[in-house]
Amino acid sequence: MTALSEYDRLESSGLWRESPDAQRREVIVSFGDNTVVISDTNDNALAHWALSAIKRLNPKQIPASYSPDEEAFETLELEDDSMIGALEKVLAQIKRQRPKQGRLRWLLLAGFAGTIAALAMFWLPDALVRHTISVIPEAKRLHIGNILLANIRRVSGQPCISAGGSAALQTLGVRITGDNHAKLVILPTGAIKSGHLPGNIFLLNRSLVEDFEEPDVIAGYILGEKIRKSQRDPLEPLLHSIGTKDTFSFLTSGKISDQALKKYAQELMTSPAEPLNPEEFLQGFQDVKLRSSPYAFAKDPTGETTFQLIEADPFANSAPPALMSDGDWISLQRICEK
Repeated sequence: MTALSEYDRLESSGLWRESPDAQRREVIVSFGDNTVVISDTNDNALAHWALSAIKRLNPKQIPASYSPDEEAFETLELEDDSMIGALEKVLAQIKRQRPKQGRLRWLLLAGFAGTIAALAMFWLPDALVRHTISVIPEAKRLHIGNILLANIRRVSGQPCISAGGSAALQTLGVRITGDNHAKLVILPTGAIKSGHLPGNIFLLNRSLVEDFEEPDVIAGYILGEKIRKSQRDPLEPLLHSIGTKDTFSFLTSGKISDQALKKYAQELMTSPAEPLNPEEFLQGFQDVKLRSSPYAFAKDPTGETTFQLIEADPFANSAPPALMSDGDWISLQRICEK
């Protein structure tokens, strides 16, 4: 996107609200790689908004209000004229490009989808899912992930946030996933220990920081979700859940009904995590320099079902690099305290 190169050093302050129930926070807003980056005053990233998903909520009004989702669940207010002008210019360019590129793309997809419809009785649903996954852009994945997260919030409550705890969680996420754009969310309630959503969003239960004495446990759960994400595209279980008809509709229109997404969010919060191959899991622990036995005993205190992770712990006889300082771990353990 050529317009971005003009603003790669542009920053301004703003007021960010993570949800309608949350208080507005003063943040620093800057341009990233096809995203708007929202950071706290200590330069810790709080959110990444895909430019293609951003909508202005109050045209021609100041302060300008923006949101990355249709429900305006998350909002950002800006008063800086330079940042507003730059953002409006980039969004206008995206809008101009859509009729030229997006229309052709969706027309081609619609033509392909018509062929699928004609051969539907002979075509496997898995093939439709695989093709749909292959053509969905990252911005659309992030949009879907944010909608799913909004639905999960209504059940689990607002994610836990604190200045020190959120920074420590982000640092730990980068250490384990190797991705600066991964979004880690601590949920205050829920039946699952961990999960992940399209758009590189990781879900973690508060018990993983409050019930254990070392960060190796939550790090092991993050690693498990990283491996599951690499083995199976996060969109795949969603498409299987909504069925062939709605998958076909998504392929041709780019939309999934709110009801279908709400239903899938409920499924995610009650479905057990898919088991991992112990050898592949152990290799993951080795790669990120993490002990496997703390996770194994947290998963099964008896060690009966996780004995391979205990016996073959790659760091059973040596200490890997520390995951974080004691102070950061204490901050992370207190992230859900009001």
